[in-house]
Amino acid sequence: MQELKNILSKESSPYLLQHAKNPVAWQAWDDKVLKLAKDNNKLLLISIGYSACHWCHVMEHECFEDEEVAQVMNKNFINIKVDREERPDVDQIYMNALQIMTGQGGWPLNIVALPDGRPVWGATYLPKQKWIGTLHQLKDLFQQSPEHMEEYAEKLASGMKQLNRIVAEEVEEQEFTSSFLKNIVQKWSPRFDVENGGFKGAPKFMMPNNLSFLLRYGFQLKNKEVLDFVEFSLEKMAKGGIYDTLGGGFSRYSVDERWHIPHFEKMLYDNAQLIELYAEAYSVYQNETFKNVVEESLQFIERELTAPQGYFYAALDADSLDENNKKEEGAFYSWKKEELQQLLKNDFEVFAEYHNVNPYGYWENNNYVFINTKTKKEIADKFSLTLKELQQKIENCKKVLFNKRKERERPALDDKGLTSWNAMMIKAYAKAYQVFQEESYLNSAEKAMHFITENLLEDFQLFRNYKNQKSIPANLEDYALLIDSSIELYQTTFKTSYLKLAKKLTEKVFEDFYDAESDFFFFTSKDVQLIQRSIETQDNVMPASNSVMAHNLFKLSKFYLNTDWQKVAEIMLKKISPQISDYFSGYSNWLSLYLNYTEEYYELVCSVKNDSAIKKIQKYYLPQLICCVQDEEFPLTHGKESQEELYFLCRESACEAPQKSIEKLLDEMFS
Repeated sequence: MQELKNILSKESSPYLLQHAKNPVAWQAWDDKVLKLAKDNNKLLLISIGYSACHWCHVMEHECFEDEEVAQVMNKNFINIKVDREERPDVDQIYMNALQIMTGQGGWPLNIVALPDGRPVWGATYLPKQKWIGTLHQLKDLFQQSPEHMEEYAEKLASGMKQLNRIVAEEVEEQEFTSSFLKNIVQKWSPRFDVENGGFKGAPKFMMPNNLSFLLRYGFQLKNKEVLDFVEFSLEKMAKGGIYDTLGGGFSRYSVDERWHIPHFEKMLYDNAQLIELYAEAYSVYQNETFKNVVEESLQFIERELTAPQGYFYAALDADSLDENNKKEEGAFYSWKKEELQQLLKNDFEVFAEYHNVNPYGYWENNNYVFINTKTKKEIADKFSLTLKELQQKIENCKKVLFNKRKERERPALDDKGLTSWNAMMIKAYAKAYQVFQEESYLNSAEKAMHFITENLLEDFQLFRNYKNQKSIPANLEDYALLIDSSIELYQTTFKTSYLKLAKKLTEKVFEDFYDAESDFFFFTSKDVQLIQRSIETQDNVMPASNSVMAHNLFKLSKFYLNTDWQKVAEIMLKKISPQISDYFSGYSNWLSLYLNYTEEYYELVCSVKNDSAIKKIQKYYLPQLICCVQDEEFPLTHGKESQEELYFLCRESACEAPQKSIEKLLDEMFS
């Protein structure tokens, strides 16, 4: 076999380009490379990560930049680097394998596989000597006892297939009941962190899916305890170090229970979901902190994660250069006390009290990360200030520090555009526009959607990745979330084209992803060749592609009176319901769908488009409502034609007498 060279310099992924100068002969994931492994009977070493991943950087420096390590890898393996954000389908397969093998997951995800791609070993970060020793053992085993590896690969492949069969099992006919949800929330509540907000344990992820469901549950069932917990959690997150109080936006997770020290990478998908959640929460609580979070976070998105063409970049790295020109995690975001004193002068004491520049807010190496624990009134009283004076001082201090921070070396930008993450951000902008009526939010949402439809969509064949050009066929996640954002944009603008797009994309999903045996959707298209087509059902930091698709089918079945789509959504939920009781947090988006069946769900048809009336509706938190304007394209609106302004409130397409006043109709819904 001809000696391979590192060819990652030809790639566009920032993560792959980071490894382009490694002495390891990295290849990109490619059918030709996989065929080469088969033809030459060589083990595959598949290493998966992403550009903002701290431990990926550490392992690269300790192992993949090392000549001794590279010699072992190049001699005995065909080495493939994968950006998990570009290829979540590949990542999902091998992450499932790792979790079966070790009981845990994470990145960097390192897999050794047989030449045909079936995994036989996996691990996350390993230091140099352990990595070399392990690779030698695997090479020896493959050469001396290949039948043992073959046997293990077969057993593991069988276990991986079983993950799909779980959802394919038939369930008895069942009813959706409020008691099921009540029982879930009761069993879940001991996991609520009533001291710090969020859910107990560390590291601590914000899990917007979980809080979104609980917000809806508390609101629709008038459960004050749950509503109070959600508001408390959102306040704690906004006041913690996980939120960038100077520049807006959230880091990925907190390493401690009190939201203080984040893992400093900033991901588009986290911020998209949290902006949407905080906007919805503002419409429920009218809490000014939530409004500030939305405004500041959208400023961050516009300033740092928006391409000139209008789409959104993927992420900012956790690491950047410190004052000693050395790469350190959090160097861009943390502060030393002496620097703060010098910059803030007479206002330092007030700012230090407000943001805990003290032992409570201390991190490491003389660095502090801001966290707010006292009320504004407590601090104002301590310094004999009015609340207005305190607010002005804090804002002035933040401006000084924000401008000083601009002089620091910035974290690296992952500047690829991913369809699914962009779709989530489009939806967040649309939701923020509905609640706050800021025109620029809607402009940003529509500009990004226009970019996707013009550059990543070809005869309703969707692509996942954009970096100067489109690449990589889209997976279910991309289709599902783009359909979701298209529905949301229709609900925001009532432009027929958005709902027609959602319908066309849904038809494509059935054509390329549907599994008639299970009534779920495969993560990969029928045209993509992998060792396995997986079915993703568990919600995580992002909602599962199947749960998003089930929501889409529920809504679209109402607009188009499509009983087939309605039936599929219902079957999916019924089949997944038995699994929810064992792992509530992994099915929160499914639980939100469950509420559609146990509580009142409405369809509102407006005979004519009245912008002022629509804006009144949009400011409310109405997760139990779809709304449309009369249009011959939508069967739901047929028979409701009128030159007069009328509002038809319907349940299961059965409508009450039309109202002339939107206020009366809203009163009826909330009575």
